[in-house]
Amino acid sequence: MKKTLLALFLLITLSSQAQEPALIPQPVSLEKRGSSFELNKFTQIEVSEKNPDLVRMARFLSQHLLTKTGFQIRVILAGEPKDNKGTTISLSLNRKEDAAIGEEGYTLEASGSYSIIRANKPAGLFYGIQTFLQLFPKDIESVEMVKKDYWTCPGVRITDYPRFGWRGLMLDVSRHFFTKEEVKRFIDDMVKYKYNVLHWHLTDDQGWRIEIKSLPKLTSVGAWRVPRVGRVSYVTPPKPDEPRTYGGFYTQDDIKEIVQYAKDRFVNVLPEIDVPGHSLAMVAAYPELNGTPGTYQVNSLEKFMNWHSGGFDALVDNTLNPANDTVYQYLDKIFGEVAQLFPFEYIHMGGDECAKNFWAQNASIKKLMEKENLKDLHEVQSYFVKRLGGIIQKHGKKMIGWDEILEGGLAEGAAVMSWRGDKGGIEAAKLKHPVVMTPNQFVYLDFNQGEAWLEPPIYANLRMKKTYQFEPVPDGVDPKFILGGQGNLWTEQVPGLRSAQYMVWPRAFAIAEKLWSPKNAKDYNQFVKRVEVHFERLDAAQTKHANTIYDPIIVAKKGENDKVMIELSSEIEGLDIYYSFDETHPDNFYPKYTAPVAIPLDAINLKVVAYRSGKPVSRQIDIPVTELKRRAGVK
Repeated sequence: MKKTLLALFLLITLSSQAQEPALIPQPVSLEKRGSSFELNKFTQIEVSEKNPDLVRMARFLSQHLLTKTGFQIRVILAGEPKDNKGTTISLSLNRKEDAAIGEEGYTLEASGSYSIIRANKPAGLFYGIQTFLQLFPKDIESVEMVKKDYWTCPGVRITDYPRFGWRGLMLDVSRHFFTKEEVKRFIDDMVKYKYNVLHWHLTDDQGWRIEIKSLPKLTSVGAWRVPRVGRVSYVTPPKPDEPRTYGGFYTQDDIKEIVQYAKDRFVNVLPEIDVPGHSLAMVAAYPELNGTPGTYQVNSLEKFMNWHSGGFDALVDNTLNPANDTVYQYLDKIFGEVAQLFPFEYIHMGGDECAKNFWAQNASIKKLMEKENLKDLHEVQSYFVKRLGGIIQKHGKKMIGWDEILEGGLAEGAAVMSWRGDKGGIEAAKLKHPVVMTPNQFVYLDFNQGEAWLEPPIYANLRMKKTYQFEPVPDGVDPKFILGGQGNLWTEQVPGLRSAQYMVWPRAFAIAEKLWSPKNAKDYNQFVKRVEVHFERLDAAQTKHANTIYDPIIVAKKGENDKVMIELSSEIEGLDIYYSFDETHPDNFYPKYTAPVAIPLDAINLKVVAYRSGKPVSRQIDIPVTELKRRAGVK
């Protein structure tokens, strides 16, 4: 009898653990209460009033559940007759606003025959729906319909609202073009985790992606380059007569469609036109805007910048000439059309990584400096930014730029996106300008996220554990000037949607939590457990993601007598790492790593693999000893 009771207790305990909500981002408060809620073919969605936004949210949920479950879920008005066999999902806008939850917050109660989502505004209902869907098993995200008699979610009471109003992801479509449908899919993936800003990097040296009707060569010329695959700056430079067939652009109708698609999901689209540097596609189309005579082509990923310890110089002049009044006439046309296409209050003007070595040789720029009493080339760029700020303001928008726009003096009213660490954000906030924090050491999603020997070639590494340390409000800064933050996906080494997904997830889970959840949500190990649940949800949705959190971290150091010592560690708890130097494939019967180990004489490769609970969870990493010696500084 005692054994039977113990078995029953264990069964109940395991069942409870299996239903433990694994929500990302972590809500402000969550209480488990009551019995589970059942979704079945008799379930109805009830709206409290005939509010168009309320009805739209109900239909959005009904359509999502139809495609996943096959249930034809009716939307009814409160007071209409109900099917007594079914359960009810109630969506309601508060008649008296709840000040605690603001415009994007919500409350959610699920138990027994009722689930109730309440909010002050439709956006709050939308985010409540995203949380509600996360309460159900992974198959609710399946790309194919999963037929079950019923679905259950645990009984909960949730109160939730965001910490920041700006929760963004940046997608660079200039280096590689993403189709209209791919951009929509990117938005779909974002909103599941309560992101609300799509920063759309539309122009750069490798392509101009937005139709400007008054300047058609921006797309007829600037949107196309010679196709190349391989590592950026190491590809073969194109020949003058090679066909420029790789690229594409969005028509203004495409832009309107995507903006509306985003708006329907409570996402603001921030367009970026990157000037005065990163402008080679524009210069190729209209070379008269450049200050250095010559023939220009859209960059095809071949080397054209020289990066060194003191900064960088351009091998090809990829800038606009700030002393040329025609430049501002063209920018007025461009930003005028952009302002009409994007309802968001901000337009991003870039301003980053502007190489000034060609400016230093330009006679017209020297005359400008004398005329305007500009002391150096940073002040020349500030002159450009301030003139452009006036253009953007004329068209009814606010300007935001990368933190280089601080150099030489910040334009009045400009917001700053701080990417080179916290410094720019701190400086701008102290000047009482709005700031979006996006420090590269925490949120640059193009950085490789695992062992560099296996990952896309990039100059830096960023693991999810580091991303989870992101704090958007730097010490000593007034939080009222921090709009929020975002993750940035530059795509030099990201040629398509699948590779973009791989780079974004799971690190974007960490960013989402840091931007939505309370500041005290800092339990990394508990976060990892939720991430692993969401891996299964991403798999169900056929969304690619990286499993690099399981991969061993390999560090090579120089020891005594020039021996190379290997240190192995892991990003998450509970992993055992096994290794070999004998050209065979290690498993959990091989040596287990416990302390630094010296590379044996004549070894060719180190091979490592991670196990958990007796099963392999990581990729096997095979790394040459020559590479390890290079890292350790041993010849």
